[in-house]
Amino acid sequence: MVYKDIHKGIFLRRPNRFIAEVEINGGIEICHVKNTGRCADLLQAGATVFVERSVNPRRSTKYDLVSVYKGERLINMDSQAPNRAFGEYLMAGGFMPGITLIKPESRFGGSRLDFYAEAGERKAFIEVKGVTLEDNGVALFPDAPTQRGVKHLNELTRCAAGGYDAFAVFVIQMKPVDYFTPNNKTHPQFGAALAEAVHAGVSAMAFDCEVTADSMAIGSLVEIRL
Repeated sequence: MVYKDIHKGIFLRRPNRFIAEVEINGGIEICHVKNTGRCADLLQAGATVFVERSVNPRRSTKYDLVSVYKGERLINMDSQAPNRAFGEYLMAGGFMPGITLIKPESRFGGSRLDFYAEAGERKAFIEVKGVTLEDNGVALFPDAPTQRGVKHLNELTRCAAGGYDAFAVFVIQMKPVDYFTPNNKTHPQFGAALAEAVHAGVSAMAFDCEVTADSMAIGSLVEIRL
């Protein structure tokens, strides 16, 4: 996936979860933050960020904040990017060779899961989670408690029980990382639900991403430690 009209800036502060003040070309701009998570380890005063200028003249903010440098590592923090990048990867046949059908936002039970896909006799439901939290080379999810995430894992378990292939895919919006693990310190219920889902037949997979100032693409498989 590729962004248009990217500008470099310096993060100043985040008055609330929806906006950030960013210095761009010597001026201060109010930018929309495309991630309502905490991102406390990313949005530090003085951090180099990249923003995308909006083409909508009616918007109250001219820019969207999409990525930030944490040390030498550029991290995409756009919460919409994982689905877009994984959708491209899925359509290219990188995830399920011979794919014949892709339906985004498909309902199963009481939830909408990110993708339903078919390849030959295979019928699969896929839920994608974006990962922006990193600690000493370890990628972690979630960065805040997510009952919705637990619900999705339980739904995937029911998919597997119903004869579908079921995947929990963690798209790590950076590279390199050593491995991925659920953030049991922040939300032990999610970690327990993931372990139970895997035990019940759900496939958990993690991918790192090639991130540049104006793009993000699925990279390589990353080890998962439950």
